[in-house]
Amino acid sequence: MADAKVYKNYINGEWVESVTKKTFENKNPADTREVLGIFQKSNEEDVKRAVDAAKEAYRKWRLVPAPKRAEIVFRIGEMLIKRKEDFAKQMTQEMGKVLKETRGDVQEAIDMSYYMAGEGRRQFGFTSPSELPNKLQMCVRQPLGVCALITPWNFPMAIPSWKLMPALVLGNTIVFKPATDTPMSAYNLVKICEEAGIPKGVINLVTGSGSDVGIPLMKSKDIKVVSFTGSTEVGRKVSEVCATDFRHVHLEMGGKNAIMVMEDGKIDLAVEGALWGGFGTTGQRCTAASRVIVHKKVYNEFIDRFVARAKALKVGNGLDPSVEMGPSINEGQLNAVMSYVKIGKDEGAKLLCGGNRLTSGNYQNGFFHEPTIFGEVDPKMRIAQEEIFGPVVSVIPCDSLEQAIEICNGTIYGLSASIYTQDVNKAFVAMRDVYTGIFYVNASTIGAEVHLPFGGTNQTGNGHREAGVAGIDVFSEWKSIYVDFSGRLQKAQIDA
Repeated sequence: MADAKVYKNYINGEWVESVTKKTFENKNPADTREVLGIFQKSNEEDVKRAVDAAKEAYRKWRLVPAPKRAEIVFRIGEMLIKRKEDFAKQMTQEMGKVLKETRGDVQEAIDMSYYMAGEGRRQFGFTSPSELPNKLQMCVRQPLGVCALITPWNFPMAIPSWKLMPALVLGNTIVFKPATDTPMSAYNLVKICEEAGIPKGVINLVTGSGSDVGIPLMKSKDIKVVSFTGSTEVGRKVSEVCATDFRHVHLEMGGKNAIMVMEDGKIDLAVEGALWGGFGTTGQRCTAASRVIVHKKVYNEFIDRFVARAKALKVGNGLDPSVEMGPSINEGQLNAVMSYVKIGKDEGAKLLCGGNRLTSGNYQNGFFHEPTIFGEVDPKMRIAQEEIFGPVVSVIPCDSLEQAIEICNGTIYGLSASIYTQDVNKAFVAMRDVYTGIFYVNASTIGAEVHLPFGGTNQTGNGHREAGVAGIDVFSEWKSIYVDFSGRLQKAQIDA
């Protein structure tokens, strides 16, 4: 710990210690002996200082022309490109996923910076003919004010960028609370923003726990919108806290996503998709394919190939280029995975491979678990209903497309789903009838791109979307403007 660098909060353009004078360690989940940095264990007073700074900065930042704000956002993307490899390696060290995935995480922040920079000249409203003569009417977007961004650890640069870039280009100011497991990536992103020329107070970073930082942040009356990505349980609390003041809330929460494999689907392609969807990021994605619904005609063939490929996956430290799956993020998450393996066994599901924590050799100081597959899973079992957030996949047999869709829709979530089929009619029926925010044909449930809306239905979200043009809706409000140049009082719906 003595050799680890101490990182500070970023408030009002300065890097400062927490008023608590307390800190916490950021450890490598692949080897917990490695302390990557020491971060501030902040409290309500730190939050207040950050919110006050953001509130003051908003007075000037909102008046900066949007194209000029966008130039800074574009510059952030340019600077991220130059540091992509360094940031990806540090991200792998702090959250575990393999290097090719962390490179993609940083790339998504780059892509979002470029995309939202374009919105500096595209925040389109519209004009409309009036029912009265000599009258102009139009609508424009306006920023909200101070935004609270509360982000998870699984995409520690990509997800913050989905929130940060549209909020900035629209003229809002920000207080950013990252996950305690991944403060390094948050620091790297905010440091780049500082170097790109973001004025003081526009972005503020406060590290610490959800109880000490997250709750005071969401309770602050000066926060105009809370944008939260995380569990449905915590998202419900965010919604309840903000509801009393009718403050805006944007929620991206859990998922229990399904791949449907039809009898005419390409089995090898479906296996690759299920492997990537189920075990990419160690299954720690809200879009992870934790259910695979397979037609009985190809069930055995699919199972044989899927299990063989899962058994062959190399698990280990994500910095090793030969490794295909890293550790769970922390001991709590690993324990949750192991508890669901036990639940699956107790429920009567057939354990086809995996099911064990890895503890020997290079695994002994990390949070590693085998890729795990259950077969003959009933759709109502807990392992087929509850979000596990780990490398555990349930394979469910079905008799028809209609039954597959019914099973797919049969959870409290509705984020992502996919179908493997060569029948265009089946594909279009599934696109229409599966009630999710994201849908794929002949691809896995993961792989969203920044120019389409991202989000889900049911208890996955509260109706808002991130990314694409929809992403700016969270951080702006409409204002309708009427200009009467008739020189006399005109009464709409009456004089007309």
